[in-house]
Amino acid sequence: MAQVNYFLTEEQQMIVELARKISREKIVPVRAELDEKEEFPWDIIKDLAQADLFGLYIPEAYGGLGAGCFEMCLALEELAYGCIAVTTTFAASALGGYPILLFGSEEQKARYLPDIASGRRLSAFGLTEANAGSDVAAIQTTAVEEGGSWVLNGTKQWITSGGEADIYTIIALTDRNKGARGATAFIVEKGDPGLGFGKKERKMGLRASSTRELIFNDCRIPKDRVLGKRGQGFIIAMRTLDLARPGIGAIGVGLAQAAFDEALKYAKERIQFGQSIMSFQAIQHMLADMVTQIEASRALVYAVARTIDAGAKDFAKLSAMAKLFPTDMAMKATTDAVQILGGYGYMKDYPVEKMMRDAKVLQIYEGTNQILRNVIGQAINKEYAIRGCGN
Repeated sequence: MAQVNYFLTEEQQMIVELARKISREKIVPVRAELDEKEEFPWDIIKDLAQADLFGLYIPEAYGGLGAGCFEMCLALEELAYGCIAVTTTFAASALGGYPILLFGSEEQKARYLPDIASGRRLSAFGLTEANAGSDVAAIQTTAVEEGGSWVLNGTKQWITSGGEADIYTIIALTDRNKGARGATAFIVEKGDPGLGFGKKERKMGLRASSTRELIFNDCRIPKDRVLGKRGQGFIIAMRTLDLARPGIGAIGVGLAQAAFDEALKYAKERIQFGQSIMSFQAIQHMLADMVTQIEASRALVYAVARTIDAGAKDFAKLSAMAKLFPTDMAMKATTDAVQILGGYGYMKDYPVEKMMRDAKVLQIYEGTNQILRNVIGQAINKEYAIRGCGN
């Protein structure tokens, strides 16, 4: 039976097959154990590094493969099929690397990107604080220039790979009186004096990923660690999130596909009233909705990623859409998968229980889906103010 053809190139198909092989052979067999033990997946990180996947989005000049947002989405979707906690660790390193790629000086790129591309050092992104989640302009972490150094003070909260990563891109206030224009981006390295880490957070899902506070206590870093220009911090943060959000949508697609496959397999095997439950129209309708919404989400993510790679300038709305729709879909698909499995679906013996727990965070991190609706709403309001309705 025909499948949707996304006309992947030979190189793109190779990326899919490579990520799929790691997902099925390395991730799936250990995902339940990693989740139960809340264990950081260092062995799988090494496998991903050996496969050169950490360098997918990084130019060849810095040791990467020079691919784009689309290829990242292909890899993330396949890895997420296995476990989104592992995949989030992989994606978080790209989130920390994007600011250096987009706004770093030549010296900064040459210093940091080869290590990130090879997977020798993980990177992470530090924006969120206790009182600055959706309202990112409310951050309180400060950076003060003292002689030839910057001195950072404050705390970043819920940082993925906190304590495990070696390279952090941090947004801090350098001029409180300028509001959002008073924020600047910095590169902070593990081992810099004054950088500490909080306890590992215990979470409902995503338990194999590490989430910690970053604590800056008179953290002193060299003057040349500023990313971009002073006062450009929020622009860097927003551009970074815009580039990363289609990848979160791809993670939603991969997770939902895995949940659908488990539900379909069970529906064909489970016998009730003398026949498989797959023969019941109620189950068929649930599976039909799932597979249709998964394909629609995949098509949206791929189209937006390709638009970004084609050189689109302002893609905040499209990027928000590419995260919003697939992640809401993934939450529903995993919930429906648990429902189809019934009591078994609620047990840890079956993977859909973990998938449903994991799915929730996709609607929260890298911009809650409510904030993304704001982004989309403000964008369409601006568009129609310019061109008028119906034009």
